[in-house]
Amino acid sequence: MPDRITLDGHHLEIDAVCAVAAGARVTLGDTARHQLQRGAAALEAAVASGEALYGITTGFGPFARRRISDSDIQKVQVNLIRSHAVGYGDPIPIPVVRAMLVLRAHSLTRGYSGVRVGLVEALLALLNHDLAPVVPEKGSVGASGDLAPLAHIGLALLGEGEVLHAGERMPTARALARAGLEPYRLGPKEGLALINGTQYMTAFGILACAEAQVVLLASQVSGAMSLEAMLGSVTAFDAGLHALRGHPGQRAVAANLARLLEGSQIVASHAGCQRVQDAYSMRCMPQILGASQDALRYVEGVLQVEADAVTDNPLVFPEDGRVVSGGNFHGQPVAMALDHLGVALAEIGSVAERRLFHLLYDNDVEALPRCLVDNPGVQSGLMMSQYLAAALVSENRTLGHAATLDNVVTGGGTEDHNSMGSVAAARLPRVLRNVRGVVGAELLAASQALEFHAPLACGRGTRAGLDAVRWHVPRLQEDRVLAADIETLAQETTLREVVAAVESACGGALQTAI
Repeated sequence: MPDRITLDGHHLEIDAVCAVAAGARVTLGDTARHQLQRGAAALEAAVASGEALYGITTGFGPFARRRISDSDIQKVQVNLIRSHAVGYGDPIPIPVVRAMLVLRAHSLTRGYSGVRVGLVEALLALLNHDLAPVVPEKGSVGASGDLAPLAHIGLALLGEGEVLHAGERMPTARALARAGLEPYRLGPKEGLALINGTQYMTAFGILACAEAQVVLLASQVSGAMSLEAMLGSVTAFDAGLHALRGHPGQRAVAANLARLLEGSQIVASHAGCQRVQDAYSMRCMPQILGASQDALRYVEGVLQVEADAVTDNPLVFPEDGRVVSGGNFHGQPVAMALDHLGVALAEIGSVAERRLFHLLYDNDVEALPRCLVDNPGVQSGLMMSQYLAAALVSENRTLGHAATLDNVVTGGGTEDHNSMGSVAAARLPRVLRNVRGVVGAELLAASQALEFHAPLACGRGTRAGLDAVRWHVPRLQEDRVLAADIETLAQETTLREVVAAVESACGGALQTAI
């Protein structure tokens, strides 16, 4: 990942958002500065004309028809930030806050929000001094922008609220003083421009997608290892068969599974056996995991569009001086995509749990004892790993209810349809953690199962997967506490290592589309 990016006022790659979330510094490009200056000048002219401008010379929401005197234009922006900072619950993770900051800054640099260069510089100063505003998890309904979460970021610019720095939670005023920064003074519309946006849900979504790709590839590794241990058939991964259906994710997963199993003596050992078809959880991995892969690519596309979007209201068009009220802050496009992502992720865990069940209890494979232990009965072995997986899969199914199907009216009735995309967004880390737990449990069991087939050699990729697992956890010889083993294998960093080891052994990256 790059350690520095520049906001050019035009395009921000979601990979760059991930880099900033991980700690990259951000600078403001010349074109972005020019666009900001032009937009601010256009807004200044519109205010001077005396026309009623929502949220600038009028109040907000139910107070939209209340005119604001010139003397109160700056005050109303400060009051907006303070009154909307009603977040509730635990602080969201610092990487998500950093992603929100860079996404909001970039949207403003497009030059249609009417804000000054100084506002964007103040946002970037928080990033570049590692000051993460404390943003409570709950409070957004995902329609008039992620109002409450973004208001807590606005508080930090004012020198109010709290921030996290170097592991310490402290008052923002003290943190700014330590960093040599001054509180920012909001100008016309700048409070409104800060909080009218979808950056909370977009930030969660972008970071979830990055992790989801790792989990999805790791599940293909664990799935290939399970199929090999279960003496499954590789004919179901025939490239011609999948080309006839044509879905790019399906074709990619089939190709990956075939590569992982190349050279397997275990597969060769049962060529021509009577078992010509396997359970769907193994035979249909390309169709099931491929659908999740295609869903992930779709969601990434939506989030890339949203990362570059101008989402506040009203918008200022410097070309002709128009100030146009609309609803770009409504989170429906992102909310629906994140609901889709949550379902796609849950299915990865659901099918992995079924394979884990077969590994522990399928009596058709003579080499595999029940629950994968040498002394069943005296030992329980990996039995409880499936109970864990069942609990995690069940929880994800309850989390899979579409947030966008819900609606609670706000804003005195004007805001009569809300996306609830913030709900879909905030639960993604929980869904992902659950899926990682199931995949980690499958990796543990599949590795144990493959070793019962010794001295027959595994496939090129599955051998690398087995070795990567064994680098982290030993084989189960006698019953022991497995919680730490599963926790280790379920870490995103461990899954990345497993995938990287397999890709190295297979001579290149696993595919995500064909």
